[in-house]
Amino acid sequence: MQEQSEEQIISRLFELENGGQAERRAELSGERFLSLIHDPDTGRAYVFSHGTDATEGAEVPEGTEFWDYPTPDEAARAYDQLLAESGKAGEVVEDDSDEGIGDSETDGAEVRDRYSASDEDPLVNVDEPDDSGPDS
Repeated sequence: MQEQSEEQIISRLFELENGGQAERRAELSGERFLSLIHDPDTGRAYVFSHGTDATEGAEVPEGTEFWDYPTPDEAARAYDQLLAESGKAGEVVEDDSDEGIGDSETDGAEVRDRYSASDEDPLVNVDEPDDSGPDS
């Protein structure tokens, strides 16, 4: 098996996290995140710490780091320890957060506005049965 560079691992961890593959994820103060990720392709487990990516994948956010573990159990213990330390320091904004996931992704449904699912939308009331049957 070929060794991956640090940049390749970070790219893979962002890919897994943005794909909803983080087993656990916490939002920390300063728009930072701590994630527990198991890579199904390599079998390795990681604790991944990073800030918000404002460059849509062009640059690795400052302060990004990861710790690599041979088993998911070891990674989970390390994650719990780092999360507890962050909690004691008052840095945990939300445990089990999905904030910011996929922000650099552009695929998906387009939201027109908050009232897009109105009666004027031809896909909202497609072939609804008429409740004024013969018994009405």
